[in-house]
Amino acid sequence: MKVSDIMTEATLSDAPNDTLAEASAKMWQQQTGSLLVMEGDSLQGIVTERDLLRSVGEGNDPAACRLGDVMTKDPVTIDPDTQLRDAAEIMFTKWFRHLPVVTPEGKVVGII
Repeated sequence: MKVSDIMTEATLSDAPNDTLAEASAKMWQQQTGSLLVMEGDSLQGIVTERDLLRSVGEGNDPAACRLGDVMTKDPVTIDPDTQLRDAAEIMFTKWFRHLPVVTPEGKVVGII
């Protein structure tokens, strides 16, 4: 079984300048625990619910704090043709709950 067999549509943000409040609302509406931060067609980073909690817990104002300040830049990605077992190993060894799926050409096609 391949990653492409189980991946889901990724929730995207159009800019690293979006606020945490905007990201939280988008994640809530999409019922997802992560948001891929894009600049054009280029994946810039990933923000997870844990990143949001950490930032607010540190006293940052969600309406003022920008995604670019809290996102994980240049996240680890996986090819859609990767075997699911290999993806699971990456997620397990690196403690990832979310893994963007990106083609060799750099196009974001989903998330697991």
